[in-house]
Amino acid sequence: AAAYIAETQMRDVSFLKELHLYQSSQFLEMDIATRRNLELCETMLSKERRGSLLWVLDKTSTSMGARLLRSYIEHPLTDISRITRRQGAVSELYGDFMLREDLHSLLADLLDIERLITKISVGTAGGRDLRAISQSIRTLPDIKALLTEKAASEELRAIAESIDPLTDIRELIDMAIVDEPPFTIREGGVIRDGYSPEVDELRSVMQGGKGWIERIEAEEREKTGIRNLRVSYNRVFGYYIEVTKSFQNLVPEHYIRKQTLANAERYITDELKRTESTILGAADKVNGLEYELFVAIRDQIAMSAERIRASAAALAQIDVYVSLAQVAAHNHYVCPEVDNSDVVDIKDGRHPVVEQFVRDSYFVPNDAYLDCGDNRLMLITGPNMAGKSTYMRQSALIILMAQIGSFVPASSARIGVVDRLFTRVGASDDLASGQSTFMLEMKEVAFI
Repeated sequence: AAAYIAETQMRDVSFLKELHLYQSSQFLEMDIATRRNLELCETMLSKERRGSLLWVLDKTSTSMGARLLRSYIEHPLTDISRITRRQGAVSELYGDFMLREDLHSLLADLLDIERLITKISVGTAGGRDLRAISQSIRTLPDIKALLTEKAASEELRAIAESIDPLTDIRELIDMAIVDEPPFTIREGGVIRDGYSPEVDELRSVMQGGKGWIERIEAEEREKTGIRNLRVSYNRVFGYYIEVTKSFQNLVPEHYIRKQTLANAERYITDELKRTESTILGAADKVNGLEYELFVAIRDQIAMSAERIRASAAALAQIDVYVSLAQVAAHNHYVCPEVDNSDVVDIKDGRHPVVEQFVRDSYFVPNDAYLDCGDNRLMLITGPNMAGKSTYMRQSALIILMAQIGSFVPASSARIGVVDRLFTRVGASDDLASGQSTFMLEMKEVAFI
């Protein structure tokens, strides 16, 4: 599989360590029309995130958590044990305001560790990326300690155990990389003083060069008696001594004329060239050495990529559970009972998205009861704008929310696990493929 990906993607995929196989029966199946009609991650008309289920549920603090929540919504579970584990985590955070807020505060400082470690693994990360990793993993020990001390649910305790504090990675970065590295890693200034004796020595030579210019000026003025003698540098011929023409008669014989100006002459000396070679050679050498050291540090961190990814995945899970608990508390959701029965029994159900837009007016809740006996079918009639589509969609969304482990907008709910959702709500003609509105509706109903 890795060889196939490498061949088709034309890139190094050595950072992919394992592949997971899954069966479609692990997740609640929805076709594209259902996903579109239920507006899970974007609205039907404007394709905006605002107005979708994801928009309501996503109060995550990190990009990692936001991606994971979207994956949860797109892949609801059918395994009751996994659903109830998630519910346990959300329930605990729902009931423990201080734990929820403490975790939310710690998560707010995290950057996108998953993307950063991918850049490190493929060798495109710079000094700023390494500092970002260090900044983000700095909170790992605090999050682990907080969960270990306070969490009681099976899921949160398992997450706490899976968090690697990555202390060695943070210490390596803090010891080796400066606090504010430059954008590029090939021009020096990346490695911290004290990490490499060789880099420190070369820097000492370079810094000594600045004082050396002043020292040469003072010595040459004293030797020659030329009061305004000046040592300068340009890119054409490096360091030079400049003497105005009024002091021309005091120039020593060992000065080598290099350039004539309108009112001055420029000279070089053997000593000046030797020192210039040492200083400029040190600058080139330290830049190359810093790059080699940085690449070695980056490669060393890449060897721990799986550890870092595992901790990042644990943080994303925490972020999702905190978000779901926060939304449940704010919107007055309840924990649904999920079982293997054929019953869907929702009391006072509400549409999770629509109620966000009618906060100034009362959203009328509705019950729903379905089973595989006398209640296999509900026939809903009423005029336009009466809420028929809203009622059907809210029933589907409550089922879906229950099966991702979320609380649901109702006074109570019992959800027998559903393996498929279908919708046929609203359609428009498809002129590109020559299908009228009626034909499209018939095909969708036939698919169901």
